[in-house]
Amino acid sequence: MAKSAVAQIMDENSVGGKIKSWPTQIKTFYTEVRMEMKRVTTPTWTEVQTTTAVVIITVFLFAAYFWLVDNAIGQGLDRTLRYFSHR
Repeated sequence: MAKSAVAQIMDENSVGGKIKSWPTQIKTFYTEVRMEMKRVTTPTWTEVQTTTAVVIITVFLFAAYFWLVDNAIGQGLDRTLRYFSHR
């Protein structure tokens, strides 16, 4: 009994054992995918419009923020370089 269990474990860990288990693993994978896809819901048109508006507004806010930061850093570096280049 113990030898057959060890032989089975050794067989599962071998290359041949791994190849033999592929059909079972593939079937399990697709069964789980099918179960997961049953839980997926499609957003309503109102939800799509709302999230799109949020994304567009957020993009513009970040663009304005990075533009301000870029200008501040650029002007700071420009003033620093001009200060040290005139000495």
